[in-house]
Amino acid sequence: MVERILIQTTIPPIEDDWHIGRFSMLTDHLRGLKGADGAALYEVTARDRAAGLEGFDPLLVEIDQSDFDQLWLFAVDSGDGLTGGECAAISRFRAKGGGLMVTRDHMDLGSSVCTLGGVGKAHHFHSQNPEPDEARHKPDDIDTPEIRWPNYHSGANGDFQAITPEGAVHPVLHDPEAPGGALEFLPAHPHEGAVSAPADEPSSRVIATGVSQTTGARFNLAVAFEPQAGGAGAAIAQSTFHHFCDYNWDPRAGCPSFVSEPPSDRIVTDPRGLAAAHRYVANLAEWLS
Repeated sequence: MVERILIQTTIPPIEDDWHIGRFSMLTDHLRGLKGADGAALYEVTARDRAAGLEGFDPLLVEIDQSDFDQLWLFAVDSGDGLTGGECAAISRFRAKGGGLMVTRDHMDLGSSVCTLGGVGKAHHFHSQNPEPDEARHKPDDIDTPEIRWPNYHSGANGDFQAITPEGAVHPVLHDPEAPGGALEFLPAHPHEGAVSAPADEPSSRVIATGVSQTTGARFNLAVAFEPQAGGAGAAIAQSTFHHFCDYNWDPRAGCPSFVSEPPSDRIVTDPRGLAAAHRYVANLAEWLS
């Protein structure tokens, strides 16, 4: 059976922002994945936030009543991208067995996800649910001083970072072509956000970490919530949406005008980076099924 995936941003279609068109390579890659019989594995719907008459996104506020199997939520808002009703519907969607990937970025970007059941608690921001370790309440990225913590610097946009699997290699990190059978890379970003495994969520654990290129600090890249038999679906909390967007898979795709850091072209010249990103996406879609 074909899995139905909704890729959704938390902002309306604003041209000079991280609208859904800036995730077109991800969408196309998922649509191109095929099973052993040559048939497409996923039917993908990609859309920006659309506010109805009462301010709700008409799809998100009823996502638990839809026939979608997975929701890939890109929280690219400044803190007001989801309503309480939408968060409740998304939480019910996962509670009924839906797969959920939630990603955000630095500081308070995407902090509207905080009230999502379970997964919301994995995301730490500057003004909401900060990292438990107060020693981390300081800038890591020092090149963009207006962006306050959390802002872990894993490298330039257009570069890719070496990652470390934590614990037993999780299925989303499997790569039979890599040394040790585990993915080695993810796209880099100058200021990633912060995620951790909530202490009161026994199904969750950190599965991958990276290292800051400015301070040497190790930080979490992804937290997995294992599916529960007859209950909640699988979920991933990701440190930044830049692991998935066009600009970080190919900087020639362009970016909003407010992005000031000079990009790298390493992911274009070294095929290992994009191959790893593609593998990660395919693994993630399969595991969230």
